[in-house]
Amino acid sequence: MKKSIYGLTLDQLTHWLVENGQKKFRAAQVWDWLYKKRVTDFADMSNINKECLQLLEENFVIQTLEQAVKQVSEDGTIKFLFKMQDGNLIETVLMTFPYGHSVCVTTQVGCNIGCSFCASGLLKKNRDLDAGEIVGQIMKVQQHLDELGNGERVSHIVVMGIGEPFDNYTNLMNFLRVINDQKGLSIGARHITVSTSGLTPKIREFAEENIQINLAVSLHAPNNELRTRIMKINKAYPIEKLMDAIDYYLETTNRRITFEYILLDDVNDHIAEAEQLAKLLYNKRHLSYVNLIPYNPVDEHGQYQRSKSEAIKSFHDALKKRGINCGVRWEQGTDIDAACGQLRSKQIKKDKVAK
Repeated sequence: MKKSIYGLTLDQLTHWLVENGQKKFRAAQVWDWLYKKRVTDFADMSNINKECLQLLEENFVIQTLEQAVKQVSEDGTIKFLFKMQDGNLIETVLMTFPYGHSVCVTTQVGCNIGCSFCASGLLKKNRDLDAGEIVGQIMKVQQHLDELGNGERVSHIVVMGIGEPFDNYTNLMNFLRVINDQKGLSIGARHITVSTSGLTPKIREFAEENIQINLAVSLHAPNNELRTRIMKINKAYPIEKLMDAIDYYLETTNRRITFEYILLDDVNDHIAEAEQLAKLLYNKRHLSYVNLIPYNPVDEHGQYQRSKSEAIKSFHDALKKRGINCGVRWEQGTDIDAACGQLRSKQIKKDKVAK
């Protein structure tokens, strides 16, 4: 199968075209057609010569995703289920806020991290997405906005969909460079956030990329015993190693880091855990923010329930009292398959029953 041209950065596209006998300036023209005019057919690139168009058509496609399902929430959140060329399904979410349109993208087909509360890991990792398939999600959502005819654009990106982004590092970085390029989609680095479950070698590598893209870490527990119970990755990268890598990131970048903490009823939402979390982060508090996340229950993980509102407030207040900057995440899409991976899992089950 041909790969999507979206997977090439401008430098990579330039190099490829020159290697194949084309003029260097052609890359900028093609790039403009892809990301400014947002054409979906090479034949529509009217100022590109026939030889170059034929070369592109022989080697690439533009879009490799097909919309399979679209769920629209009462609050305007849209969850897309896309089918890829090989038949695999992935999820992408469009959320609208007062500050703009934010898209949550997927980086892998399935997930091997194995967090015991997460719907993404219900189906094990099949493969990594290539950079073109990740960029393709943004382009599909942008085309949806274009069809509305009000000139609005994707302004923010969160890499928090299905999969562990740092487990697909090379494709992730190419994706980030494509969407951040000022000659293309020009999505500001500070409007992009990458979330990791804690692959410490990659946190260190990311620190050295010299980019302004935000980093979020899925912590979800303040001690090894509890974190290992709900996140098996903690066996490989326990909290001590994780915090060492985070210290390296903070020292290298001097950028704020977000800690994600899903609140699970009577599991990790006690005042004792809040106190431990405050102690763990106290020396990093000037560059830390804790994002407290109400849990979206998953049928297959029935042992977990959303923390009660009183517990969420008490946890939040306990962190604040101890000098930790924190907040409770604004919820969207709760009336659709809100948990990441839910829609994909349900569709795969439905397809199996249909067969």
